[in-house]
Amino acid sequence: MEFRERKRWGFLGLPFTFTVYKVREDMLTIESGFLSKKEEDCYMYKINDVELRRSFWERIFRTGTVICFTGDVTDQTLTLKHVRNSKEIKEFILKHSDEEKIKRRTVNMQNIGHNMDLDGDGIPDDMG
Repeated sequence: MEFRERKRWGFLGLPFTFTVYKVREDMLTIESGFLSKKEEDCYMYKINDVELRRSFWERIFRTGTVICFTGDVTDQTLTLKHVRNSKEIKEFILKHSDEEKIKRRTVNMQNIGHNMDLDGDGIPDDMG
């Protein structure tokens, strides 16, 4: 499955821009420009978190802005501005970024609470 969406104007939600977003199961691509073209790619497994922002006007025109926070060296945030189906795109990216991390065995688990000193004696308490 693939989402192919065009950046839209903030006002009226019209797609009169030269930016195209392609969201596939394994990669996110942003193509921009008219005479000079620029293409940015990010593998899904590098996406750490996704945020959806919907201003008042975006809600009226049924668009939204999806912000992807990545572990990529070149771009630590990728922004899909004023896109339709923004909530579905956000959920698609979250789901497939986790699946790609599992496939590539790059899942990062946080060990919250490990070696905690609950009684304040300076010695980590055994949680097990």
